[in-house]
Amino acid sequence: MEKLTGKLALVTGSSRGIGQQIALALAKEGCHLIIHGRKKDHTSKTLELLKPFNIDVDVIEGELSSKEDIQKMVDQVKAKHNRIDILYNNAAIQSPNKSIWDFKIEDFDRLLQINLYSVIQLCQAFAPAMRDNGYGRIINMTSGIKDQPNLSPYAVSKAALDKFTQDLAFELKDTGVLVNSLDPGWLKTDLGGPDAWDEVETVQPGALQLALFDNDGPTGQWLSAQEIRKSINEK
Repeated sequence: MEKLTGKLALVTGSSRGIGQQIALALAKEGCHLIIHGRKKDHTSKTLELLKPFNIDVDVIEGELSSKEDIQKMVDQVKAKHNRIDILYNNAAIQSPNKSIWDFKIEDFDRLLQINLYSVIQLCQAFAPAMRDNGYGRIINMTSGIKDQPNLSPYAVSKAALDKFTQDLAFELKDTGVLVNSLDPGWLKTDLGGPDAWDEVETVQPGALQLALFDNDGPTGQWLSAQEIRKSINEK
């Protein structure tokens, strides 16, 4: 498996929840980090948790609902770093819970911008340099949601993201850049709620595994963090 010591990863939505756990998992492997929140002061808890690790940590802020903010994020990263090695597109929002007949186009617009278009914009910004360097890992956080028309905008955004992930993986085939979808499972987060099946920390082994794949590892795949965790525990 690849070693992550000295690599650089950008994790969107890493001020809390799943993104924070991904950042911690990477830090344990010696991976340098760029953490992201809507506002820099939102990332204070994550920064505190990362203090024990001997890594470099930068912070960027930006609203993923704004194409202009996303471009500013990209500019901030490129001004300081000549490349990133790993991109976790983790940040996402949930849709309102209501009848599918009551959703407005604006509901879909907002979910698609944050959960899909922001990912496309970041991939287009950073993937070409990964390709040119012959190494990269892009992990797009997806969902196993199904049979819930009351959350249709969210489900649609994740289904579209899965297709984009497959297309980007095919485009980058045999370049050393792997692109995969990761379903974290139903976790006890602000989005998942208190009744979820698993604690948020359980995402760490599966999320890390996708960064550790060798260059000839899986790409364009839909993978489950919980299934990966269980398979690791069984070994």
